[in-house]
Amino acid sequence: MLHRYTARYVRTESGYMGQIVEWPEVLSEGRTLEECRESLQDALEEMIRAYRQLGKEIPSGGGLLEQIPVEVEGVGQEA
Repeated sequence: MLHRYTARYVRTESGYMGQIVEWPEVLSEGRTLEECRESLQDALEEMIRAYRQLGKEIPSGGGLLEQIPVEVEGVGQEA
């Protein structure tokens, strides 16, 4: 059965950091976005194997990320 998980990527000084939204313990890093994506896929598959071996329930996927625009006056400005 195919599950879909939501990945969140953040640019860092050394490249990218990735995290599975529905399963925050699944993290990875990479110098490029593609490297981070591949590493995150590997980390997710490893976590699924570990949870199965331990008899733990695997979190379901299907999350949704949405950007919500909001205007904030004075951000980055000294008062």
